[in-house]
Amino acid sequence: MVWSSFSGRYSDSPRAVYEALLPRGEEFSHVWLVRPETRGDFPAGVATAEYGSPEGRAALEAADVVFANNGISLDWDKSPATTYVQTWHGTPLKRMHRDVARPTGGLLTALDRDVARWDVLLSPNAFSTPNLRSAFGYTGEVLETGYPRNDVLSAPDRDERRAAVRAALGIADGVTTVLYAPTWRDDLVMTDGVPDHAFPPDFADLVDGLPADHVLLLRLHTMVADRFPQVTGERVVDVSDHPEVSDLYLAADVLLTDYSSAMFDFAVTGRPVLSFTYDLEHYRDELRGFYFDLAEVAPGPLLSTSAEVVAALADLAGGRRQDTARRAAFERTFCSLEDGHATDRVVARFFPPTDRVPAPPADRGVEHAHD
Repeated sequence: MVWSSFSGRYSDSPRAVYEALLPRGEEFSHVWLVRPETRGDFPAGVATAEYGSPEGRAALEAADVVFANNGISLDWDKSPATTYVQTWHGTPLKRMHRDVARPTGGLLTALDRDVARWDVLLSPNAFSTPNLRSAFGYTGEVLETGYPRNDVLSAPDRDERRAAVRAALGIADGVTTVLYAPTWRDDLVMTDGVPDHAFPPDFADLVDGLPADHVLLLRLHTMVADRFPQVTGERVVDVSDHPEVSDLYLAADVLLTDYSSAMFDFAVTGRPVLSFTYDLEHYRDELRGFYFDLAEVAPGPLLSTSAEVVAALADLAGGRRQDTARRAAFERTFCSLEDGHATDRVVARFFPPTDRVPAPPADRGVEHAHD
């Protein structure tokens, strides 16, 4: 089996499924695609092949099963005997691929070639399935399983994992941790001569205005994290190179994001979500577009300035709760399958026999968000 996460990382849903298979020992052989700069993130003893190398191509072409969480943008000939499972890596809010008004041609072509190889696509929820099909022009099998990467957020040892991650990051007890996880902007990444990432114009005011017992964890998107200088400061911890974002979800007390799929994953924790949408009109109307009205559906408030973010954090610190009815509707729509057993369902489908797989909880039905 060959495993690929973000073209060379040890992370995400492929990692969750892989680690679930490890107790079965020599029943399976595994190769992970890796990049030189990420090799140190892999556990000792894991077999690897460099992404894009002849060895990597040979591993893909010889595999019985391939698991990946994004398009494998390489030239390789998939065997008819190979099963390629595409987990993808997020619930879509922003329009993707074919659904973007002005897609980037080179990226469109490269991903189309890979979509043609997919045998099964995992979906996090029923609402997302038609959007994923539309975005990728995909007509094959879709399994609605939830995301294996999110199982740790409901795991029995989640509190212990949270404490361990916070300790490793140097976060003291009693400190409120705000995870800032913005997505990338196409017009920056795809334009020559400009930085690939830009912070909100008043970002310094946000950092300076944080309550005294708060710290900001900065998690840039994988598209730009390795192209932007690390940000350091007494109130900011750059965790962009942390190998597993689910660890950061566990460590955080509040998520601050914009149009990222992080909001759907973090909602599993039950903790507050704030949306810092300072460029909402540009992103929605000119850059990407959305699959639903974010203002109506978001689990928390949409904030347009750093001053509003600071005020919202102060309200949370003072004990004010977010709108529980709004949050419950969001979770019913997008998190009904995030019950801690998504990995079990995937393993049961592709690697039987296994223990009895719990069915999705009957009392968490799926509702469609308003368009």
